[in-house]
Amino acid sequence: MEQQQDKRFVILDTETTGMPVSEGHRIIEIGCVEVIGRRLTGRHFHVYLQPDRESDEGAINVHGITDTFLVGKPRFGDVAEEFFEFIEGATLVIHNAAFDVGFINNEFALLGQQGRADIAQHCTILDTLLLARSRHPGQRNSLDALCKRYDIDNSGRELHGALLDSELLADVYLAMTGGQTSLSLAGHGADAEGDDGQGGSEIRRITGRAPGRVIMASAEELEAHAERLAAIAKSAGGPSMWQALTEMPAG
Repeated sequence: MEQQQDKRFVILDTETTGMPVSEGHRIIEIGCVEVIGRRLTGRHFHVYLQPDRESDEGAINVHGITDTFLVGKPRFGDVAEEFFEFIEGATLVIHNAAFDVGFINNEFALLGQQGRADIAQHCTILDTLLLARSRHPGQRNSLDALCKRYDIDNSGRELHGALLDSELLADVYLAMTGGQTSLSLAGHGADAEGDDGQGGSEIRRITGRAPGRVIMASAEELEAHAERLAAIAKSAGGPSMWQALTEMPAG
């Protein structure tokens, strides 16, 4: 069985001319960073692409990549081989993977490369949006929301950008899966012998500290909590797991 420290992850993001892909929209930026042993290796793939069509105004407002900027940039066919070699065999970590995978498959299909038009046949796909929804049900799980939840600095993200977003997503993924909250470059800032490949050194129990102060919820907070549980139960068509556990009869 492949050891966790040997697994290769590629954190990937794309920007497009708009959506959906079925209306002829194309990829205009790809950004990927490589992670092995839960550390950035320093290898990345990043390119802007000429899509041979105009971008929707709404899409430009999101990523800020204008049609003029893309003039003279390579087309997907010019970088397809290098891109495929970079992702082949890796676990692709993507936020809302169905979107990006659909566009990537379409680009290979437009080149007539049907053998690559389903990248799930060549890579393992891990969708961090689905992972976040399973861990934080009923909460906002956008990349910005997850950065805030896991205390990851995204202050430089005024607009979406594939390379920046893939770097932020790498930190988010590591935090969600229980490791350190930032990815250092492999071989830096870590003792190779002390690292178990799961994102940190040995866990040490803290001793000699007084127990923390318990702050009880106010009546207003308890009422708001009850209202929230009622709303969840109404939406789900039944009581939440919390209600099921706390309202079980004793004995």
